[in-house]
Amino acid sequence: MPDSQPQPPHSSSGQTDTATLLLRGARLTDGRTVDVRLGGGRIEAVGTAGSLATPASRSRAAKVDLNGYLLLPAPAEPHAHGDTALTADGDGPLSYDTQEVQRRATEAALLQLGHGATALRSHVRVGDVQGLDALVAVLQARRALRGLAELTTVAMPRVLTGVAGADGLAILRDAVKMGASVVGGYPDADPDPTGYVEAVLELASEHGCPVDLHTDASDPARLARLAAMSGGLRSGVTLGPCGGLGRLPSEVASRAADQLAAAGVTVVCLPQGGCGGVDRRGTAPVRMLRAAGVRIAAGSGALRDVSNPVGRGDPLEAAYLLASRHGLRPEDAYDAVSSGARAALGLPEVRVEAGFPAELLAVRGNRLAGALSLAYSRIVVHRGRVVARTSAVREYCNSAAATGLDLPRQGRGEPS
Repeated sequence: MPDSQPQPPHSSSGQTDTATLLLRGARLTDGRTVDVRLGGGRIEAVGTAGSLATPASRSRAAKVDLNGYLLLPAPAEPHAHGDTALTADGDGPLSYDTQEVQRRATEAALLQLGHGATALRSHVRVGDVQGLDALVAVLQARRALRGLAELTTVAMPRVLTGVAGADGLAILRDAVKMGASVVGGYPDADPDPTGYVEAVLELASEHGCPVDLHTDASDPARLARLAAMSGGLRSGVTLGPCGGLGRLPSEVASRAADQLAAAGVTVVCLPQGGCGGVDRRGTAPVRMLRAAGVRIAAGSGALRDVSNPVGRGDPLEAAYLLASRHGLRPEDAYDAVSSGARAALGLPEVRVEAGFPAELLAVRGNRLAGALSLAYSRIVVHRGRVVARTSAVREYCNSAAATGLDLPRQGRGEPS
């Protein structure tokens, strides 16, 4: 089940956006150079460069020159922590003041949008000291971001079993009523991890919600029970970051991967580092999981908080690390942060073809491998509208050698 129901495209003013946008001269990963016409939040047509025009009846038509850019399906962020993001440099205890959390969550989402993520899933702590205040704040951020990015929330209670868990279960129910579209949590932190999972799955089944659980996945017996219980949930179960799988003996990890694949569980790995509540050592063994048929996505995890004070929240960096450290082909690595991430969020597939959602990322470069290595300049399209631009200019100090060799630069004259 999707995190949220599809909505008609809106402009920044909140009005339905029927404008046409023509992307000219974009390069695709198959080497073609094309024009792409967008309208009504979808891709209307893809044709050879120079072959498309905007209908005369659409006076609001705009054009963007993408010469020198690679056009890709936009990434999505399946594992963000908007309530704690950007707090690494703070003094004193973490503030859960509603306005402060809303500011952090909004700023973090905009930072990730600038990198290309037009859809984000934010895991939000509920219960304990903060109660539901952090969730209220992130839901307010979601409303503020309407038309720029899709932000959905996962309610994350700490304890759900025993006497202490009664309050957590009540708060989790309230969180779903308030608008949390996914239920999750930290079963590893509960005295009864299996009971915790049972409580989450029962509530999710009752409300038709997806489940997204934090686990290190270092206990194979516990993971087997989780997989067995998850198989019947139609709305889907996601686990992450599962770094502990990589520390298990290969035959044990392989058996666990087969169980996850059979249950239809999605694993979200965090190649940039972990997040609070789980062991942050290592990354899930993505090649083994893929080989077993497990659905894989990649997220950013902590964004400049105590778990990772230098997090970037950049999906392309996550894809770069999957390719450089974990041996995935660039195409498979990018798929983990785009198609795989969107599937984890229950969102429709995006291809640069007519009829698909106009959720796109243009990065300066000619090939995907180069874009993952050095993509500074980016143009982000959400619901058929340009919602973010990053422009970078590289110069070599008037060096005669640089001029003579025609060395690459993150160019002058950004598209308008």
